[in-house]
Amino acid sequence: MSDEARTLTDVVTRLRRALRTSIRADWPWESLPMAQVELLQTLAERPPMKVGDLAAALRLAPNTVSGLVSQLIDSGLVVRGADPRDRRVARLSVSPRGHEQLLVWQREHEKRIGAALGKLEASEREDVVRALKALDHLVEHLAEPT
Repeated sequence: MSDEARTLTDVVTRLRRALRTSIRADWPWESLPMAQVELLQTLAERPPMKVGDLAAALRLAPNTVSGLVSQLIDSGLVVRGADPRDRRVARLSVSPRGHEQLLVWQREHEKRIGAALGKLEASEREDVVRALKALDHLVEHLAEPT
């Protein structure tokens, strides 16, 4: 592994951990596992979805996604509906409560990141902003099938 890849892996891991732990004190719902948050985000971007399609999008086993979906349905964050073409097939969507939770999650993370960015020197903030486009392209490459 290159030094750049190792450093980026370390920074991303520490960034996610720092954000997750900093927000848990104020927002207990943040204790929702990241896998469930990612599932909600994926459903919000591309509703409605079948479990198999959701599993493929998340690159998880269908039985894992099925378990996560059951928990989110029980929590009232996801709703299951029938496919108009095949009533045996379930289509999943984020519930209004789930959309509200995602919005709160997004706003709180933006607030925390914005506050941290505000503590950086102007040149460091500019470096972070300049890196965003390249990081976005990196995400696209990571999302490509291997």
